[in-house]
Amino acid sequence: MELLDDTVVPEHARDVKQEAREFAEEHIAPNAQEYFDSAEYPWDILEAGMDAGLVAQDIGEEYGGRGFDLQQILAINEEFYRADAGIALTLMLASFGCEIVEQYGTEDQKEEYLRPVAENDQISGLAVSEPQTGSDMAGMTTKAEKTDEGYVLNGEKYWVGNAVEADWLTVYAKTGEGEDRYSNYSMFIVPTDAEGYEAEHIPEKMGMRASKQGHIVFDDCVVPEENLIGTEGGGFYMLAEFFNHGRVVVGGHGLGLAAAAIEATYEFVHDREAFGRNIADFQATQHTLAEMRMEFEAARALNWRAAEKVQNGEDAGFWAAACKTKSTETATDCSERGMQLHGGRSILSERRIARVFRDARIPVIYEGANEIQRNLIYRQWT
Repeated sequence: MELLDDTVVPEHARDVKQEAREFAEEHIAPNAQEYFDSAEYPWDILEAGMDAGLVAQDIGEEYGGRGFDLQQILAINEEFYRADAGIALTLMLASFGCEIVEQYGTEDQKEEYLRPVAENDQISGLAVSEPQTGSDMAGMTTKAEKTDEGYVLNGEKYWVGNAVEADWLTVYAKTGEGEDRYSNYSMFIVPTDAEGYEAEHIPEKMGMRASKQGHIVFDDCVVPEENLIGTEGGGFYMLAEFFNHGRVVVGGHGLGLAAAAIEATYEFVHDREAFGRNIADFQATQHTLAEMRMEFEAARALNWRAAEKVQNGEDAGFWAAACKTKSTETATDCSERGMQLHGGRSILSERRIARVFRDARIPVIYEGANEIQRNLIYRQWT
């Protein structure tokens, strides 16, 4: 049973998909349970991914990367997330926010900040969400006040991947008080060793435990004016476009998790007997597996269609929101059905299905909660 076959994958993305599969089989899957149990940051696997040329390579070749496009990144994510979502998220977050710098930054910014990430000498991160504000990008309160020294940041950010580990972050902060609430925000490059930057890991999560998120406090944190990305007031619009790409990729997170749930469940029901029969012979079991497979195939077809649409700039907001919602909810549905078919053994922490069940609960929230995605789907459609 090959769920993540490459027949729906564009030809140019198939080689890197195979690279990702081989890497996942060698480095991610065998270590998944260990890192889930320990909740340690998987530095060794991150370094192996760098050596394999599979980390931070969405950055353009002119800045030291491989220039992977959206479809190639989606192909990688399917494979990594099938092996383990926590480790996969760490590998993906190593260059988070770099796309914004590459698209809107100055040449000096790209040389100073992008190149070290592409060459795997540094890792980055993106700070948007706040302790009391998640999906409302026009409701963030962290401020950046322009002074003679540059910009002074004050406020807090939460759920920031690599808040502690990163060398620098792209930070979303309020720079205006105009009536157009969407034009009051800007993006900044903030080195994590800047004075006034303090970060700590948040309390441990129920899933994706090999990926570390943090709580940041900015206390009169000064960044030079040249660290403003693009134009003042353009931050919301930069993020809106960035998240269109990101949501397609998060759809890939869901697809990998759904595939893992189906694989684990299919294997389990064909190896277990009850009432004198193999439980795969029961019609109820077969119907459940059939539903899981149909939903998975529908989600994957939508996701790959969306990748093409978004990459070509065709109604990107609709397709990105639709595939993110469908794929991540398919993952939660498949993992829940898989838990049910595993019976009592589903709650054992060493079971793959138990880990997938926990991990799948997270992508329906990040990159914009799915309730917000449904708002976007309707508004973009009508």
